Amino acid sequence: KIYDYSGRANISGDRIHQARTAQRLSQDALAAKMQVSVLVGQGAISRIETGDRFVTDYELAIFARVLGVSLEWLTGDLEQKE
Repeated sequence: KIYDYSGRANISGDRIHQARTAQRLSQDALAAKMQVSVLVGQGAISRIETGDRFVTDYELAIFARVLGVSLEWLTGDLEQKE
């Protein structure tokens, strides 16, 4: 793997999962909201949440906007969801 952080391809997957489930969104529903800006399917979201897929900076910005959280929170810089 080119990108690896403690055995994971990203540091935001856990927070994406946490925000998605807090809003009671399925992976399919989140994928549909994301596809307004970028093509990210349910399978990609699943791999992101488990840390198996790299997340680009523009995808991370869209996740933050769609989920209503900050980039800092998604990357673990803040303890609580804003």
